[in-house]
Amino acid sequence: MDSNFFAMMSRMKYIERWALMRNSQSENISEHSLEVSMLAHGLAVIGKRRLGGKVDPEKAALVGLYHDSTEIITGDMPTPIKYYNKEIQGAFKEIETLAANRLLDMLPSDLREEYEGIFFPNVGDEHMWKLVKAADKLSALIKCIQEEKAGNTEFTSAKKAIMETLQKMNLEEVNIFIKEFLPAYYKTLDELNLPYN
Repeated sequence: MDSNFFAMMSRMKYIERWALMRNSQSENISEHSLEVSMLAHGLAVIGKRRLGGKVDPEKAALVGLYHDSTEIITGDMPTPIKYYNKEIQGAFKEIETLAANRLLDMLPSDLREEYEGIFFPNVGDEHMWKLVKAADKLSALIKCIQEEKAGNTEFTSAKKAIMETLQKMNLEEVNIFIKEFLPAYYKTLDELNLPYN
């Protein structure tokens, strides 16, 4: 029997993000997921090397890669709608769970177990999932910075709200990233190419 799983995953590139906002540069969930994967890996490495954390950076990267894959089925729900109230938030969470199970059902049964921990948290993985959520927010913040640099003021209030959300997460890994790595996103290419001090 053939499997549709990876063919469905390849469709992430067709799902556009930030649908309600004017973008100077469009972004799809495939691009976003790559960035989230790298950021989640980086946050886990920061935690491991500097804070004595136990999160596996490679697993965090994998969860980041697949974190929005359910949107292949659900589409990208705009944040103001998704979080409008607890009822909508709960209903959407249920839809996401159904979509995740639908995607997992596309795998051959002997492979499914390897992917379940990427789609659903295991006991003991709570901090890793927080880091992936933080990486998702950092990616959104970076998008806001890039749009702002391009002269697009459409993302100004989103940037402020995302920064507040990141601060409320109270994750030292995120604080370190914001202090040491976020300023570089404001630089030009020439400035980025300067030797590291």
